Amino acid sequence: MVTLRDGLLLGEGGVISLVGAGGKTSLMFGLARELTSAGETVLTTTTTKIHAPSPEQAGTVFIAETADGLLQRIREERGRLRHVTAAAGSLPDQGKLTGLAPEVIRDIWRSRRFRWILVEADGAAGRPLKAPAEHEPVIPACTSLCVGMIGLSGVGRPADPVRVFRLEQFHRLSGLIAGATITPAAVADVLVHARGVFKNTPDDALRIAFCNQADSPRRLAAGRQIAHALTQKKHSGINRVVIGRTLFDPPITEVHDLIPTTRK
Repeated sequence: MVTLRDGLLLGEGGVISLVGAGGKTSLMFGLARELTSAGETVLTTTTTKIHAPSPEQAGTVFIAETADGLLQRIREERGRLRHVTAAAGSLPDQGKLTGLAPEVIRDIWRSRRFRWILVEADGAAGRPLKAPAEHEPVIPACTSLCVGMIGLSGVGRPADPVRVFRLEQFHRLSGLIAGATITPAAVADVLVHARGVFKNTPDDALRIAFCNQADSPRRLAAGRQIAHALTQKKHSGINRVVIGRTLFDPPITEVHDLIPTTRK
């Protein structure tokens, strides 16, 4: 069984940014659960917006706009907390939390209070696929690993607003016309494009494509086809493709290495 730690090539700690579509939130809280079960400290947060977590996802939520404000709240708990979700504000009418500024996340990381900071750095409005707009994703510069999510439920289906967020951008990056079938090759194109899923990732960060929702033979095959399409690209910049199902146990089905990687 491949754990999330092994599948995502985790080292001894770092800032992990999650981008793309099709399971970022479930991956973030699933990874937080695995890490805290191993006795490690985790901060989950966002630079955009996320739904307020359920008690099962995160028992403690702090609202603070500054690193000092958040760290003070944590100090008051006298080390009793292994997992905290933090946000700059809340939108009760939407049931959402608003994001911390990247500089705030940087300052929290420098405090070394948490071994891991997990950041949902992109929004997708519940669609399984997306291409980023000009202002996104909002990835902190201290990110050491960026995970680009792909929802396999959208592959093999028409390219339309039901399945794709930022559809116009997706058309532009993939070369698909409106209503055309979303192919694994088109998804691979959006993953590797300079303005695609991994846009704004720091140059020295690892990049892992996570093909999620592989809960049927058809979807698993689509994930494998995406991995194969990426191996045909000379300079994908992607270290590994993970195929899995974040809502199941185990969450990872298989991995495909594209670039030899040494854990830090």
